[in-house]
Amino acid sequence: MNRTLGKNGPSVSAIGLGCMGMSGAYGHADERSSAATIEKALELGHNFLDTADYYLSGHNEMLIAKAISSKRDKAFLSVKTGMMASPGGYGPVNGHPDYLRHAVMHSLQRLKTDYIDLYTLGRVDPDIPIEESVGAMAELVAKGLVRYIGLSEASAKSIRRAAAVHAITALQTEYSLWTRDVETEILPTIRGLGIGLVAYAPLSRGFISGEFKIPGDIKDNRARMPRYQGENFYKNLELAEKIKLIAHEKGCTPSQLAIAWVIAQGNDIITIPGTKHIHRLEENTASEFIHLSREDLAGLDAVMPMGIASGPRYPEMFMKALNN
Repeated sequence: MNRTLGKNGPSVSAIGLGCMGMSGAYGHADERSSAATIEKALELGHNFLDTADYYLSGHNEMLIAKAISSKRDKAFLSVKTGMMASPGGYGPVNGHPDYLRHAVMHSLQRLKTDYIDLYTLGRVDPDIPIEESVGAMAELVAKGLVRYIGLSEASAKSIRRAAAVHAITALQTEYSLWTRDVETEILPTIRGLGIGLVAYAPLSRGFISGEFKIPGDIKDNRARMPRYQGENFYKNLELAEKIKLIAHEKGCTPSQLAIAWVIAQGNDIITIPGTKHIHRLEENTASEFIHLSREDLAGLDAVMPMGIASGPRYPEMFMKALNN
């Protein structure tokens, strides 16, 4: 299943592949298994591969380069930038034009390609006018280094200002049964501007899939996130159990139900569940064959209304970088 990303954008798979976890974000990742997963995604026709130059200081881009070396024409490369990599994770936001011009050249080298399909400002820099950041990215489009421009976790105001400088093809943000804030202002704004939505973390970073039973099961970066800690964990576990019951009635897995729900929210939405294993990829991509009726969607809305998840998405310092 392919969809047009944005009003005048490219045709891409409705279910793509988030590659962040292949570079240690969620525990150990085997490069051979990860590369095989990328290759399988392309074989299945799921061409949207999402990465960032700050995923393990470029490691993720180099991994993708190896996996698509003979298949570049089959891949749609989505690359985020504008956040500095640091040993402990992600550092400061940087949307300075000079930084973006510098960063794209390094991404092209690591990816071993002449162009990036979708170049996305990973976070809006509050110290740099969005017009300047997007203006620099527009220069990259004019030079043929980038085909389309995207934003991530931007406010409605910033989206409108950015779109006045250059066409914005996609907005990337977290969107799932547990995280529906986008429905209030962001989704109506981008729809009015003809911008597509790239929904990340449709499985709430594995929680909806039923991967965790106790907080001690989490031994990676997710352990620092409020939704996976203390009382929040157990409240959210109850939500995961509700999704599991509905999925059982529907004859699918909880992950498939959650992904199917996201892509059922509109033909202008694609999603990028992350995995580093072929069997999970096959499970996730099969979600496109699950039909959710109006009754199914109404039932899920009743069980999972906006704001139902317990705890914020990120620790406080990372929340400050959202919606700028």
